[in-house]
Amino acid sequence: MTPVAERRPERIVETAPAKINLALHVTGRRDDGYHLLDSLVTFAEDGDELTFETAEQDGFIVSGRFGSGLSSEDNLVLRARDLLRAALAEYGEPYGPVCITLDKSLPIASGIGGGSADAAATLRGLLKLWNAKLAPGRLEQIAVKLGADVPMCLASTPLRARGIGEAIEFATMPSLPLVLVNPLKPVSTPEIFRNLKRRDNEPIGEMLQSTDVATWMQSLSALRNDLQPPAETLVPEIAEACDLLRQSLAGFVRMSGSGATCFGLYQTEAAAMRAALALSAYRPNWYVLLTRTVSGDSR
Repeated sequence: MTPVAERRPERIVETAPAKINLALHVTGRRDDGYHLLDSLVTFAEDGDELTFETAEQDGFIVSGRFGSGLSSEDNLVLRARDLLRAALAEYGEPYGPVCITLDKSLPIASGIGGGSADAAATLRGLLKLWNAKLAPGRLEQIAVKLGADVPMCLASTPLRARGIGEAIEFATMPSLPLVLVNPLKPVSTPEIFRNLKRRDNEPIGEMLQSTDVATWMQSLSALRNDLQPPAETLVPEIAEACDLLRQSLAGFVRMSGSGATCFGLYQTEAAAMRAALALSAYRPNWYVLLTRTVSGDSR
């Protein structure tokens, strides 16, 4: 093991922001079974929180509202840690024992990144803690090994993702108030894909590069999430969540990923706050989060 550099942070806190699929078009399927996607993605300002601290030996602690549903042994966070260490050893870069605490505040398997965002945050956080660097592209290779969504979560900025999620193009998007709603009903992603009527849908096409809110939100209405119809059939509460968001006067409503999280975009903070309060009161057993999207400029 390469000794950790003497001057390095002892404690790093990294946010794993929720990933929001503004659009998700299923455009094909590879011979190995992976589906080809064309997705327009943004991220919320809020998400899970991971803390990394130097330690005498490795440790992993899971806490938070949804922490009890996660295993502390077979977790993407630990896989990310171990793959990163192996890569750093190849390059003679510093690393060492670390205690990782995951505060799990996002629902599990809910279509908003979850484990992928946690894995990506682990890669970012440990590089900072160990004051280490990797050759260009090496970190992205590790991310792909961890999962199709991890490369985009590693960037955590508005983007378009194609292929199985690894082909990324940064996008221009405004920052908007956002309300996430999840009825906390389990959704089977494999079953949703099995119930797709078509797997060769049209791609998104040319993206609008604009930060004008009205123009940008109007452009989203021509896009879709191909996973939403089969998901609504399996979990009717998804359609109800979207209807409630529309009734709250959201400017744009859709399901994210394979569900069951739905979201509404709003013109003002006040409108989003009213919606979040009303939804929390009407469905107290659901997950409701008031946040906002991050802004992005194409690079």
